[in-house]
This record gives sequence, C-alpha cells and structure tokens, in this order.
Amino acid sequence: MGRQGDDRSKEAAGAPKAATPDFDQFAQNMGRLFEEYGKVTAAYLKPIERGQAKTGQADEASDMVKTLGRVAERWTKDPGKIIEAQASLTGEFFNLWSASLKRASGEEVAPIAEPDKRDSRFKDPDWSNHPTFDFIKQAYLIGSRWAETMVEKADNLDPHTREKARFYIKQIASALSPTNFIATNPELLRETLQQNGDNLVRGMKMFAEDVEAGGGELKIRQSDAGSFEVGVNIATTPGKVIFRDDVMELIQYAPTTPQVLKRPLLIVPPWINKFYILDLNPEKSFIRWCVEQGLTVFCISWVNPDARHAGKDFESYMREGIFAALDTIEEATGEKKVSAIGYCVGGTLLGVTLAYMAAIADKRIESATFFTTQVDFSKAGELSVFVDEEQIRAIEEQMARTGYLDGSRMAGAFNMLRPNDLIWSYAVNNYLKGKAPAPFDLLYWNSDSTRMPAANHSFYLRNCYLDNTLSRGEMHIAGKRLDLKAVKIPIYNLATREDHIAPAPSVFIGSQCFGGPVEHVVAGSGHIAGVVNPPAKVKYQYWTGGPAKGSFDTWMAKAQEHPGSWWPHWFSWLEAQAPKKVAAREPGGGKLEALADAPGTYVKVKV
Repeated sequence: MGRQGDDRSKEAAGAPKAATPDFDQFAQNMGRLFEEYGKVTAAYLKPIERGQAKTGQADEASDMVKTLGRVAERWTKDPGKIIEAQASLTGEFFNLWSASLKRASGEEVAPIAEPDKRDSRFKDPDWSNHPTFDFIKQAYLIGSRWAETMVEKADNLDPHTREKARFYIKQIASALSPTNFIATNPELLRETLQQNGDNLVRGMKMFAEDVEAGGGELKIRQSDAGSFEVGVNIATTPGKVIFRDDVMELIQYAPTTPQVLKRPLLIVPPWINKFYILDLNPEKSFIRWCVEQGLTVFCISWVNPDARHAGKDFESYMREGIFAALDTIEEATGEKKVSAIGYCVGGTLLGVTLAYMAAIADKRIESATFFTTQVDFSKAGELSVFVDEEQIRAIEEQMARTGYLDGSRMAGAFNMLRPNDLIWSYAVNNYLKGKAPAPFDLLYWNSDSTRMPAANHSFYLRNCYLDNTLSRGEMHIAGKRLDLKAVKIPIYNLATREDHIAPAPSVFIGSQCFGGPVEHVVAGSGHIAGVVNPPAKVKYQYWTGGPAKGSFDTWMAKAQEHPGSWWPHWFSWLEAQAPKKVAAREPGGGKLEALADAPGTYVKVKV
C-alpha cells in the first residue's frame, strides 16, 4: 500500500479542516440560537393568532402525496417489478460500499455516481477528497436517481401525473440533498466549528426576519433588499405617468433624441411581476435603449391588486389596460396607430386583444412583438404541473376568500422550477452559513412580487393552461370568438432557448398560430436574461431561421446563429415598417397633464 495508503489516511483524518472550537463560546451561541428560534416561532404564530394565516401549502402537500401515491400504486400491482427495482438499488449501494472499501485500502477507484458538471452543490473539494463525504454524496445521487427512474418506469401512468411526479421528486431530492444539512456538508461543518456556531445564530436571526416578512411563511431573501429603491437606483428612466385607472398607470418616457419615429411603442408587461424588469438600471434597461433609438415609449404599470379588484378579468385588463392605453396614446400624440410589445403573460393578453381587435376590425395596433410568450399551451412546460381541475378548484377556493392570489404563491412556483439555484442555495447561504445575500437588482425584482385578481387568474388558468382555448379558436371575450389566424399584422416572436416558463418549443408552436408574417427569433439563455440582453454586453447570441415551420428542433438545426443581442435586429425590423420621423414628444406636454413622475405609484405598492 505504501505512500498511496498513507495519503488516503491523511485524507480521512484531514477533513473537515477546522481548529478546535471554543466550547464556552459555542455553548453561548447555542443559547442564542434557541432565543432566535423562539422569534421564528413567534413570527409563525402571529398571523395564526390574528386569523391572517395564509393557506395553500396544505393543498400543495396533499397533491404531492396523492401524485406519488399513484406512482406507488402502479408499482404495487406487479410485485416482481418491485423486487427487481429494489434489487437494482441494493446493487448500486453494494457497488458503492465495495468501491469505498477499495478506496480505503489505497486503490484508485472510479466513482459509482458523479454529479452533473453544472451542479455547483458539490464543488467543495472535500466532497471528493474525503471518503465519508464522498460516500454520502454518491449515496444521495444513487438514491435520488433511482427515485426518478421509478417515476419513469411506472406503467400505465397518464402523462400529466407522470410530469407532476417528476416535478415533486425533483423538489424532494433537492430538499434532502446532504448539502442542506450541517452534519453532512463538509463546508458547513468547517464553518460552524470555526465560527463556534455564530453563523447559525446569524442565520436563525435572518430566518425569523424572513418568516415575519412572509406573513408567517418563509420568504427566502435572494438579494439585499436595502440596497435598492424603485425610482431611486432602479427603474430610473425619466418619464411621466399620464393616465391612471383601476388596473394600470400608463407611463410615457421622456425623449433623448430631437426626432422620433412617428409610430409610438406600447409595452404590455406581465402582471405576474412588475414592469421594471425592462428598466432595471441604465446599462440593462430595454426601455431606456428604445428611447435612445428614437422611439416614443409608453409602458403599462399594472396595479398590485387587492380585494377590490376581485372581479377584474381578462376583458377588464384588455379594456382598462390595453384599450385605455391606446386611447391615451392617441390623446397624447395624435397617433391612432401604434406598435405593441407583450412580455410573458402580458404577451398572452396582447395576443387575446389582437384576436378580439381582428374580430371587430379595430386596426390601431399595426405590428406586435412578443417576448417569451405562449398563445398555445399544449407544451407549456413544468408550470403545467400546477394546473389540473383539482388544483385549480383549490386555488379558486383560496382566491374566493381574499379576492386575489397572493404574490408569494406564484413567486414560489417560479422558484420551484429551479429549486437548487433559487431556493436551497439561498437557504444554505443565509440560514446555515449566516451570510446575507449580495445586492442583485434582478433578484430584488424577482422577490418584489404582485398579487393577481381572482377572476383574471382563474380565467388564465382555465382557458390557457387547462383547456388551451386561444390557439384552438375556442376562447370567447366580450361575446366574440377569438381566432388568431385572423391576426394578419407583422409579428416578431422572441423565444429564449433555456426558458423554463415559456419553453422555446411552445413559443415556436405559437408562431404558427397567427395569420400574418411572423419573424421567429430565438435568443440564448432564459426567460429573463435572454430578453434583458443589451448590445453593449455582447453576452449571449440569437438565432434567425425564417418562418416557424415544421418542428422546433429542425428549425434550430438550420437556423443562423448571430453573436450578441437581438435588440438591434428587432429595431431594424420595427423601423422598416414605419420609418417616418417627427419632432420628439415630451410627456405631459400636450393635452394630458402629468400625474406623477415615472415609475409611478402602482409599482411601489408592496404585497
């Protein structure tokens, strides 16, 4: 065995590498830890005592149990398959144990299970160098992958149940990762010993604060919220609110060029999040960039609804949102014709509106751009696991009590699409390492969630995710049956290749639903970074490939890749349609007086 065996012995003895703790200080910190835990309990109980406790998590847990129970039921119908599956798992663990014994004796042994190269949870060297933690890591990977296999190989499982089971197994596996526990994470163990547990005290203090901020539920902080203030160092592009009604404020941005394109631009953002994702800071602001190109930019800022807005539905958002904005733009500029952009669910609303306008021969929108928007939901991706008749009824019952869906529910659903990155990495950093997250404008925006009116959200879930009525020509708004094929205006449809919310193949199908010319473009990265990709950064790429025909994979295989941002490509497309210019228009300088400075008042309302 010789030197190699000596090296292995040093490995086993050398980690976790930490000095002997100060046991008196450690004991004092454990006392402080329990004090902070008492504050957590108080924060949790406070809304219950006041009758203000949020509901919904029990329904979600119940659905998870039912779903995984259906998987187990399929396996119990064939005892032979169960024995085979158990034998497979036992064999994997036997191979791991055998390999660990060989390693202990000094042999070079290849890992039985290795994490994905993109998985940053196991980057600490001791996950590989120290035999104990290497064993724990591999045992976890074997177990979690076996659970995934059980879902995939379950017989006679309907596609929706299988998709939900995959999703729930991912959540469970992420939660049970050894990286989330002090005793099984070498990095956490070292830090706890080195800091005499002070990291846990700091973490528990933040935990209590986050439960308090979540109204009795944990709202994990992802950024240093104190570093940002809307209208001060975020959402700062100059402009004025020139109109306000029950569902939105309309912002007109101040020009920076002496002349502008005659045709104004209206942006319809999602109401699931606040509009300033398109105006995070001067370097990343799509809105500011559009102004600098010589566009007269108007942007809707949706209300953060409460019980008063319970009855506001899709038609309300169309009439009091998009139609009210079109009327206001005409009054402010004299222009009847506009170009429009819809982002995510704002794009779905824009698609619905365009189909309705086609049905009544309203031609005020002359071109439309969609950012990561679905109008066909047949391949809606992982968010569809939250949508079936049983789950929608449960959500509708909750909304009936308040008049709205709490913003934390949708924010939590988005975070669950990437649990390792958006939930557990922050839980470990904040509550176990005791480190406050760094300032990050994107994650500040991500946590600045909004509520959704009961009627609007119910209509969206049922007509889009559940029944897919828009692309089928079966959706009805204000007595009109909507047909997307009747929408003949030019369309620029942007998908992002790694989108978890509006998957690129789903957006591709949507491009085939319209009746006019569609410029289909795919950007690199995901739902946010692929859109907010300014030209100066030269960070990602985009692809063009002509009409969206055939399959998405075939289109991508033939598409031409371009380095950098898609923004200039889009502006060239837009400018070519209506290149005429006029003198720049100042917001509040015409018939309409300014009601407030941008970014307005609605965007500052917190959940």
